[in-house]
Amino acid sequence: MMDKLGAAGIGGILVILGGIGLLAWVDPLIAAGIGLVVAGLGLVLYGLVTNVLASFGMGGIV
Repeated sequence: MMDKLGAAGIGGILVILGGIGLLAWVDPLIAAGIGLVVAGLGLVLYGLVTNVLASFGMGGIV
């Protein structure tokens, strides 16, 4: 998976994890909520990409 993300994707993941880590240090409850929101957005994006690729006949790629 890491080879498909590229340098910008890996950098983005590190920034997200760093931000949630900083929030967890200040207020763990808010960090948990933001972590759930980020995970939910990831699942929504995965579902959207899967459906778009399936509509183009490339459903087996993801």
